[in-house]
Amino acid sequence: MAIISTLLKKGIRLRESLEQEYSHPLELQRQELKKLLIQAADTEIGRKYDFAKILKSFRKGEGDFYEMYKAQLPIYDYNRIHEEWWYKLLEGKPNVTWPGPVRHFALSSGTSGATSKFIPITRDMVKAIRRTGVRQILSLSKYDLPASLLTKGILMLGGSTDLEFNGTYFSGDLSGITTGRLPIWFQRFYKPGKKISRSKNWGDKLDQIVEKAKSWDIGIIVGVPAWLQILIEKIIERYKVKNIHEIWPNLQIFVHGGVSFEPYKKGFEKLLGRPLLYLETYLASEGFLAFQALPNRKSMRLVLNNGIFHEFVPFTEDNFDEEGNIKADAKTLKIDEVEEGKDYALLISTCAGAWRYLIGDVVRFVSKEESEIIISGRTKHFLSLCGEHLSVDNMNKAIELTAEEHDLNIREFTVIGVPHGTLFAHHWFIGLDAAMDSQVLSDTIDRYLKVLNDDYAVERNHALREVIVSVIPSAVFYEWLKEQGKEGGSYKFPRVLKGEKAANWQAFLSSRDIKL
Repeated sequence: MAIISTLLKKGIRLRESLEQEYSHPLELQRQELKKLLIQAADTEIGRKYDFAKILKSFRKGEGDFYEMYKAQLPIYDYNRIHEEWWYKLLEGKPNVTWPGPVRHFALSSGTSGATSKFIPITRDMVKAIRRTGVRQILSLSKYDLPASLLTKGILMLGGSTDLEFNGTYFSGDLSGITTGRLPIWFQRFYKPGKKISRSKNWGDKLDQIVEKAKSWDIGIIVGVPAWLQILIEKIIERYKVKNIHEIWPNLQIFVHGGVSFEPYKKGFEKLLGRPLLYLETYLASEGFLAFQALPNRKSMRLVLNNGIFHEFVPFTEDNFDEEGNIKADAKTLKIDEVEEGKDYALLISTCAGAWRYLIGDVVRFVSKEESEIIISGRTKHFLSLCGEHLSVDNMNKAIELTAEEHDLNIREFTVIGVPHGTLFAHHWFIGLDAAMDSQVLSDTIDRYLKVLNDDYAVERNHALREVIVSVIPSAVFYEWLKEQGKEGGSYKFPRVLKGEKAANWQAFLSSRDIKL
């Protein structure tokens, strides 16, 4: 790591990083799709959809390859690709959607559906994730950081590396799969180390980390904001200190992902002795899609030349139904056809055997030229009971502004759409560990949402008659996750609950005698 830190200071880049920095996005994506199709041409899916025929179209005009690709392959969501193809992988069958057998499956957090999904993780995908991770480390050369930083420990708070094995395949959290395959040169800096990382009991794992914390010199922390905040609070309480910098004086960077950090930021910073550098990543179970590559920006750069081909579906009523399901005739675009400031659902084709796969996230381009995006929501995490079109991005911002106005540490929140007589209401559940008048919160959130979303403002005068707020202890949110079997690691609380999950949440609160 000392050698890498020297390289960083000299501004050394990987060839792939330079390639993306100085190449046209469409050309990079064109080449990436061609590589994917060549590798998978002799798989079952490659033969069914005649990947060889698509590959011939690459000899023609610049856009012909994409028109042929769209014409040959359908759009898949998880249920469809699992029912047609991925169930065979779970049975151990090789060469289905990617060459060879698949021995590892990441269990997704399942925030959109009722149960976890089994996402194939191939050797090629593990290598691609590792390469993108190194690219992000090298991007730190653009920041004013001491050369000694990358000689410090890196605490990665993830799932257990002790994966489940059923005789055919291993399954577990993606962080557990990838952490178990860290390169040898990295392992001496990785915390909490092999022994603790194998623990399957999340509470025990946190306790073990707390006991070891004082003996570590941590410079970088990596993980989901909610769980890292809980861990740091435990460390501060255990050692009776004012902030985490009294334990880890060299802590400088927080690499986060999975959810928007803004709602957590105010409470998180109360645990610090001085400001941290925040770096956002877009590492999903399906691949490492983007990372924050430039200082003083809140956007992330899509990775265009490392095992993933991106497509973009305008997130409109023309392409999605009221439940967030993609329509059969949805319009899809390649990267040179997108527009800045508009929302797009993301389709990906990957070196793990996902093809035109609806990942479930909605992104917005802030710089088309540099392929810089923000995550603005989820295809199924929005509320539009009567045309209010309320996105997760709107919700996160309203909560951030509300917390700032009232000096609150809002740990978690979720929203359910409910009937209100013959019309509709939004029921917010706010995780707070301090007393706060629910009507004041309701009025404040409502006021900010009217400014953030014109459709919402209109419907508040018509069909959306009420905004209900229930203030509950933040621990209740994590207790529910635990009951769902989704405690710790990369699991996060869904911002919108619908259907079965909404009913489950309400029943859970009722069973705890929590008054709403």
